[in-house]
Amino acid sequence: MIWNEGAECMSRGEMEELQLARLKKIVEYAYNNVVFYKKRFDEIGLKPEHIQSLRDIEKIPFTTKDDLRDNYPFQLFASPMKKIIRLHASSGTTGKPVVVGYTRHDLENWTECVARIIVAAGGREDDLAQIVFGYGLFTGGFGLHYGLEKVGITVLPMSSGNSERQLMMMQDFGSTIVVGTPSYVLYLSEVAEEMGLSKDDFKLRLGLFGGEGHTVSMREELEERWGILATENYGLTEITGPGVAGECIIQEGMHINEDHFYPEIIDPETGHSKEYGEKGEMVLTTLTKEGIPMLRYRTRDITVLTAEPCKCGRTNVRMAKVLGRTDDMLIIKGVNIFPSQIEDILVGMEGVGPHYQIVVRKKGYMDDVEVMVEFVDGKLVDNFRALKELEEKVRNRLKSVLQIDVRVKLVEPKTLERFTGKAKRVIDLRDKN
Repeated sequence: MIWNEGAECMSRGEMEELQLARLKKIVEYAYNNVVFYKKRFDEIGLKPEHIQSLRDIEKIPFTTKDDLRDNYPFQLFASPMKKIIRLHASSGTTGKPVVVGYTRHDLENWTECVARIIVAAGGREDDLAQIVFGYGLFTGGFGLHYGLEKVGITVLPMSSGNSERQLMMMQDFGSTIVVGTPSYVLYLSEVAEEMGLSKDDFKLRLGLFGGEGHTVSMREELEERWGILATENYGLTEITGPGVAGECIIQEGMHINEDHFYPEIIDPETGHSKEYGEKGEMVLTTLTKEGIPMLRYRTRDITVLTAEPCKCGRTNVRMAKVLGRTDDMLIIKGVNIFPSQIEDILVGMEGVGPHYQIVVRKKGYMDDVEVMVEFVDGKLVDNFRALKELEEKVRNRLKSVLQIDVRVKLVEPKTLERFTGKAKRVIDLRDKN
């Protein structure tokens, strides 16, 4: 059983002492091995030896998603490729993915961190976990897979899709844990209902949910429909993937594995640091990452941190559910989507104009995305076949870049609203349905 009492129940003073030692080491490592960081430091006259306290981290410039995009694919790697044994990626803002690499040591730490949050949520050696995350470049499937195995849990790597088969295996194999996005697992409950099945036909007792946030009401729905304890975990590809933080059985915030990840809260407008209990943007620094160290990475996620010890006995800093974002990124079915990605695709396509609007709704428990775009040739109004062909062309192009299927609706020229200021590209109706 994974219960790292030394790391999860440290006193605040001991944790900060460990964090400072690791911060000094990772800063020096990044400076000496990543040209990007050396250049950033040298531009402002900052040297690794200037970091003498945790507060000194504020001297370090922020790292952003654009920095990863601009250094695509491997320029931010600190380790030579011969030591990188795994690559993962998430969608980028221009179709180029954000690429990260892991050394063997990184994978061991990642597995340990995921295993901790699984045990904190109540995972046990005699469980059977069914993973309904997609496998591949997305970090969710593999991240949870290896963490579950480290705990000693039997893993059923179903991947995503084929819902009726998912339910058949869940029932026949007696799965006790389900791992996936909350929206998809809620959708599975609808499919089960249509098949004449109820929660009593399954043995599920625990849900490990990530890839997208979920509200308290959605959690209650999950728990009611499946008869489970629904827990949330948090991570992002740029930092490591899942395993940054996760809820315990108390469900009062996600415990951050802060011996590996140093969290800060900043004012997103000024960049100034904020205190525990104050709402702001999460900034994370990897303290042990060899493959691609991240110094002060701006997650764009809005949350609150608390350092109060939890009722479960763990003393790690906890983060609240993500309350929003400081950018226009959407998280749909666990996939990050930026309106700018859609814009880049449409601008280069023949037959459609640059004006578009993204409408996000709930269809049952699943996110439904519709992209409305103007066709250029007004004569197509009466040519149904040509419109359908153009619509399918746009849809296929979007799917190839975004990696998820979205609905496309072609509208007549000059029918979408024009904006004199910042264009309102996204209409998110998920909370209004």
